[in-house]
Amino acid sequence: MFAGLLSRPLVDGLSARDSDALAEIHRDAFQRNWSAHDLVALLSEPTVFALGLRLRPVIGSPRLVGFVLVRFAADEAEILTIAVLSRYRRRGLGRMLMDDVLRRLYREHVAALFLEVDSANASAVRLYRRLGFVVAGERRNYYSAPHQGDGTALVMRLHIR
Repeated sequence: MFAGLLSRPLVDGLSARDSDALAEIHRDAFQRNWSAHDLVALLSEPTVFALGLRLRPVIGSPRLVGFVLVRFAADEAEILTIAVLSRYRRRGLGRMLMDDVLRRLYREHVAALFLEVDSANASAVRLYRRLGFVVAGERRNYYSAPHQGDGTALVMRLHIR
């Protein structure tokens, strides 16, 4: 699973101090980018948290290579975004982030988790289905500049408790 990585990835909490790195990862992952300013604004909300995935090189400080941003209210939560740098994808890192999110939400007694995903993003849809998410609805033409498909977002839901 972690072949080609320098060390076992570490997942930890993030803050507004990480916003420049988060913006870089988001820019690498999506056509519609969130700026560091956008991310600082989100992270300043009391109902939003972020988890980051870091790799520790042989020499030097751990490098942030992925993150997930989550908003919660009452007993529901929503994945606002999840991204892994393109050169580190398909190594189970997105799954690792989601597993940590689910453990945290379970401890917080959250009943359901929602997310939206581009229906053309087969690997992401496959990951979410493996985690137990089901399609709860669709938003046609949600993505204004899809690189493939029709821009439909799948609204997916996972019952946690």
